[in-house]
Amino acid sequence: MINKTFKLAACLISLVLLTACSEPGSNPVATATPSPAKALTTSLNFVTASIAKVDVPSGGSIEAVVNVQVRNGYHVNANPATDPYLKATEVVPQPAEGITVGYVKYPNALKKKFSFSDKELAVYEGEVPIKVMLKADKAAAKGPHKLAAKLNVQACDDQVCYAPGTMELSLPIVVN
Repeated sequence: MINKTFKLAACLISLVLLTACSEPGSNPVATATPSPAKALTTSLNFVTASIAKVDVPSGGSIEAVVNVQVRNGYHVNANPATDPYLKATEVVPQPAEGITVGYVKYPNALKKKFSFSDKELAVYEGEVPIKVMLKADKAAAKGPHKLAAKLNVQACDDQVCYAPGTMELSLPIVVN
């Protein structure tokens, strides 16, 4: 009897909590799919990236450009970021057979003052060209290759910063 009473009380408390936490006029049962209006806003909502195919001679090197486009009215933290707690924009190429990365070069940052900071911050806005030096080994197979990379960003507007995000990229390379 005590066990049944305990289960009934637990069910009633759960029902009360579900009803209290639901929006007025909504069904108190939660669904697994969030509505589009309430979808999680991350930095990836404000940033896109594109990469043009590059041709590199066997045994040679070339600079590929990852063009990051930041939506108007937003910015991303520069690399390096102004403070250690800020997430810098970062391209992280993954190793590929016959292709190595010489360096990743970030553009000069803009220095801007925002209402949420006491000092100027190093940021990027608009089009952000990030250069990646690629080297093809002499033994690299001729033809098309894809170099996987990740783009880590944290976007902000003039009031708030959004959750950092990681975008999967693929750098198209043709070894001649």
